[in-house]
Amino acid sequence: MKNRGENLKGKNTFIFIAAIVVFIAICISTILPALNNIRKFKKKVSQINQLNSTQSAIELFNKEFDSYPPSFAFDGAGQHYCGAMKLCEALMGWDLKGFHQDSVFRSDGMKKAGTAKLYSKEPEAYDPNVRIGPFLKPENASAYRLNEIFVDVGPFDGNNYVLCDIYTKKRHSGKKIGMPVLYYKADTSKNLHDPNTTPTPADSMGNIYNYWDNHALVNLGRPGKTSTHSLANPARFYRNTRNNYVTTERRPYRTDSYILISAGYDGEYGTADDICNYQWKYRE
Repeated sequence: MKNRGENLKGKNTFIFIAAIVVFIAICISTILPALNNIRKFKKKVSQINQLNSTQSAIELFNKEFDSYPPSFAFDGAGQHYCGAMKLCEALMGWDLKGFHQDSVFRSDGMKKAGTAKLYSKEPEAYDPNVRIGPFLKPENASAYRLNEIFVDVGPFDGNNYVLCDIYTKKRHSGKKIGMPVLYYKADTSKNLHDPNTTPTPADSMGNIYNYWDNHALVNLGRPGKTSTHSLANPARFYRNTRNNYVTTERRPYRTDSYILISAGYDGEYGTADDICNYQWKYRE
């Protein structure tokens, strides 16, 4: 009877411990996803706030120069200088010391004729009388050189800067950096938003927005990944920037200004978690 009681006691203890383990496992399986969702939500709110700050800075630029920054895929010399890079120059300057009033948005920071640099890292060459801004505080702008994010910068000059989102990951440079924020300026002389057209960098085929403005940047893919971005497909770009509230015809959001796109939590442009300055509507 004594041995039997001890065996029963041992079994009860084992059952009790097992029950505690199961209870803890259930709690963890319930709480961890909830905590992860809370973290994602907080990140999303922070990213929305960042885009709002960027919009405010763009509006200051517009007020100063009576125009939004351009977003054409190339510069005047025919070099790749995409919308994301032009946005960074407009708000921060080619060297992050403020925008030069004589800038023609060249990837090399040169004057229109290409004979002299408007921007320079040398302190004595900095002239505050011809600089405006920066429109964003450098410590909050998340401006990084492209070669700090990507090993292979493709057709770009890797020393050019882009503004990055808050979804940081450790890159090959050793720095924790997010993905570039994409910028597209509306062409108010156009009136289409057709996913069936085939625009070129120089011709949007009547579309208010030209997906080519950042296409070469999107084609760099995801740093450290072999997968490509869904937004590399032009049809997806036009589907996912279409205004959901206009049902009589295809129209994009923000037809008279610009759109901003963050790749979101997954770091991939063109997926359901992208965060934009309009109501992103993911469509297959």
